[in-house]
Parts: sequence; C-alpha cells; structure tokens
Amino acid sequence: MLTKEKFIELSQKYSTPLYVYDFDIIKDNVNAFKKAFCARKSIICYALKANSNLSVLKYLSLLDCGCDCVSINEVKRAILAGIPKYKIIYSGVGKSESDIKEALNLDILFINLESIEEMLKVEQIAKDMNKEARISIRVNPNIDAKTHPYISTGLKENKFGVDLDSAKKMYIYANNSKYLLPIGIHFHIGSQLLELEPLILSAKKVVELIWGLLALKVDLKFIDIGGGLGISYGNEEIIDLYSYAQGILSTLSGLDLTIICEPGRRIVGNAGSLVSSVLYEKQNENKRFCIIDAAMNDLIRPSLYSANHRVEFIKLALTNIEIPPLLLDSTPLHSRADIVGPICESGDYIAKNVEIPRMNSGDLVIIRDVGAYGFSMSSNYNSRFKCAEVAIIDSKDRLIRKRDDFNDLISNEIEFL
Repeated sequence: MLTKEKFIELSQKYSTPLYVYDFDIIKDNVNAFKKAFCARKSIICYALKANSNLSVLKYLSLLDCGCDCVSINEVKRAILAGIPKYKIIYSGVGKSESDIKEALNLDILFINLESIEEMLKVEQIAKDMNKEARISIRVNPNIDAKTHPYISTGLKENKFGVDLDSAKKMYIYANNSKYLLPIGIHFHIGSQLLELEPLILSAKKVVELIWGLLALKVDLKFIDIGGGLGISYGNEEIIDLYSYAQGILSTLSGLDLTIICEPGRRIVGNAGSLVSSVLYEKQNENKRFCIIDAAMNDLIRPSLYSANHRVEFIKLALTNIEIPPLLLDSTPLHSRADIVGPICESGDYIAKNVEIPRMNSGDLVIIRDVGAYGFSMSSNYNSRFKCAEVAIIDSKDRLIRKRDDFNDLISNEIEFL
C-alpha cells in the first residue's frame, strides 16, 4: 500500500489528476490465481478491457499470462506487449469482417463465437482465405449473476452468447465443417461477482453440454470459465479463490480440458489509485461540495454504475487565499459533502454524502481501487485531457502514459472551412 508521503511526491512530480498502479499488487493477484488452479492445466487470460495500458500488459506477459480481448485492437495491443499468440482469445458480439480476417491472419488461440450468424460469417471468411478457423462458442447459461444489471451477461435477455440448445447445434455444424475447428467452450455471466453459487451452477450446465458433445465426437480442448470475480470497494465480502477453483474443478471430474480463466478487475482493480487535487470547497445553503480536479471523464464508474470507491484525504494546507470574515461560513471541521468534478454535468461526481474534513485548495483526495475500468473508460469529454499513468515497481515510479496536451485533443480533426 502506497504511503501518504509517496502520493504527495507523485502529485508534485507528475501533477494531478493522476492514475497510479502498484505492480507488486498486480503480481500478487496473478500468483493467487495460479496457486488456486495449480492442480490442473490452466491459462490465466487477463481481460484486457479492465486496463489495457501497454506496460501493464508487458508486465503480465512476464508473469506468463494470456489475454482475453474484445476488439481486434485489443488483440494487437496484446501481441505488441509480448503476449504469446497461442494465449490470446478474441471475444465480443460485434466482430466485423475485417476484424475476423485479421484475427485469422494473426493465428491466435481461438475466436469466441456469439451467434449462429457469426459462425457462418467466420466459416465463409475462413473458406475464402483457405484457412481452418479455431473457434469456441460462448454459451449463455441463463443464470442470474446477482450483480449490477449493466454488467450482467449470463441471462437470456442479455446480448451475449447463445442458449444451450443453439450451442449444441452450432458445435455439430462446426464439427462437420472443413473450415471450422471447435476446440473450446466459454461462459461468462457477469462482472463484479460476489457470490460463488451462480458460477458453479453455470459450470454444471456447461459441463453437461460438454459430455453430450463428447458423445457426438466433438473433441474440445479448452473450457473458458470467464472472469468477473469482484473486489471489495468497501465492506463487500469477496469470493475466495481457493473455493472458486475447487468449485469449478469439482464440476470437471473426468474431463481432460485446459481451464481458461479471464480475470480483469480481480487482477488490477485494487492495484490502482486516482490522485486528485482539491480546487475549492463550496456551500449551497445546506449542501456542501468538495470540488476536485478529477471528473467523470477520468472515472465514470460512480456516474455510470452508482459505484462506490473508498476515498482518502491528505491535507497539505497549501492555500494562500485568505477568506474575508464576511464570507466565512460555519461549516464544521468535519461534515458530509459531495465530492464533485469540474465537468458541466450534475452526474459528475466521485462520491456523495461522505464524511470529509474541511479541505483547502491543493489538498489531495485519493480515490482507491480504480485500477480496473478507470482509465480504460476515460474520455476527453469537455475537451479535458486524459490523465497520466504511473507504475510503481520495486518502490520506483515510472511514467507509463503521458498526460494529454492540446495537440493530442485536436490531432485527428480536419478543418474543412
């Protein structure tokens, strides 16, 4: 855990807002997954969407991880960072023809199919290229993951995957195709999962299908059990990795399959902090605001998911503004306030109604557990710069992404008048 003094040092060296990642925590999280699944053949395929910084990916490649990708550009990022092609899988419901062609040319482990129509498209492209496409099929087990509806993916009303009966038909068709080679099966029921039972129920349903496929001479090599394991953003009780692995393994008795696991948040989530500076305090009648320089474009999870993040405060007392006695208010030294950003939206907040000390301009606010879906979901809304990103490795800080400047904002725009 980084110290108060380190955050102050980093804020002064790199300015704020600033994403900081502790790579030692990432390493510990990867090793915990490896230890949990050490009894079986397995591949930890990190979910790139959580955080796709090239330095993060390079570090994960050194830890012998693969990657789960949901766009062709994520596939290319993984390869650029040194992830072996035979440990890269390509998922996602909307692959274009050019995406599929490029994935086949890159010769990754397999393409995850999400529909019958996509299977037929991949088959036609493989035929045109005179290639055999290694595929997996994403099965939607219709299990309630008991998570936020925006990140639930395993119910029949979700857009992901196919039902069990459709999957069986797809495997039979693919097994008889000259241009398709079914080698895997996949399920993923949601993100920020805190209960083990839905995962075990899903695995049991998928394993039942596998046994039926084996009877039909569909010889699968991989079972991709997805990811989605949650972290604690406050007081949540998270799924124990040993219990998770043992629960999955108990469903696979008698099957000689390599397990693929796709953790993202559980690998990088608790390794990241967002360092922000206080701009002002503001009091509107009975409502208090702490305005900081980080905003919803930097961290959209609170606005998008009503997500809660732990927030810590570092008082520096750097302000040199003296408030005239006439303008002083009676705000107590500690009271409840909303922590908000500079963006022109009422939904621009980091935390609501939290107890915080009286803050001065220049004091620091540290937003914890933002290593996943923090920077990766950030934007340039309101023409704001994207943050710099810094890695902490062996107690040394390294800049792994520079802060945007104005030229970065306008570099792809073309004047026509």
